[in-house]
Amino acid sequence: MQFRYVALAAAGLMALSACSKNEAPVTSAPPVGPGAVAGTVAADRDGDGIIDGYYTADGIYHAIQGPPCPPPPPPLPPRRGERG
Repeated sequence: MQFRYVALAAAGLMALSACSKNEAPVTSAPPVGPGAVAGTVAADRDGDGIIDGYYTADGIYHAIQGPPCPPPPPPLPPRRGERG
């Protein structure tokens, strides 16, 4: 009779052991930097250190298209001449 109780307890423990999960909690991805698109990889095609575009998960390259940079300011006038 004792063997039946031990076998029943062992079967119960085996059935309940499937319910326990020892997985690490899932954390969210770190935040992306300014101007980055989540799920993409930055690309520097010409090697100048400036990101030219990005690759999506399907391997397609997308160039960054934005407004052109403003021209530099004009040079200051020379400081020669009459001071008054």
